[in-house]
Amino acid sequence: MTLRTPLSRARGLGSAHEGAHHWWQQRVTAVAMIPLVFWFVASLASHVGADHAAMRGWLSSPLNATLLIALLVAVFHHAQLGLQVVFEDYVHCNAAKVAGIIVTKLLAVLFGIFSVVSVLMIAMGGRG
Repeated sequence: MTLRTPLSRARGLGSAHEGAHHWWQQRVTAVAMIPLVFWFVASLASHVGADHAAMRGWLSSPLNATLLIALLVAVFHHAQLGLQVVFEDYVHCNAAKVAGIIVTKLLAVLFGIFSVVSVLMIAMGGRG
């Protein structure tokens, strides 16, 4: 039996005051992806049957390259945020949780950079 009140036992176990920022980031990336995904699908649909040169020409447009990079950044950031929530909510071993979050963030950054560099190389007429 302890002499501590329920309130004193609960103090310090509450919010880390980071959830709202994370929640907003996930919503902003989701809203940003809506028009970007519609643009991307419409662009691909309008190029059905196009050859490699035509697609490189399409991607060499600064507007198309910029929108594709924005889509890639939003997708990788949104995916990383969502996977972080999964690790935080469903992985109970603290070491595995931290490792999972770190690996997820590193992979999202790595794949994001790779994707952006690939788009820029193709858009600027490099190998691709």
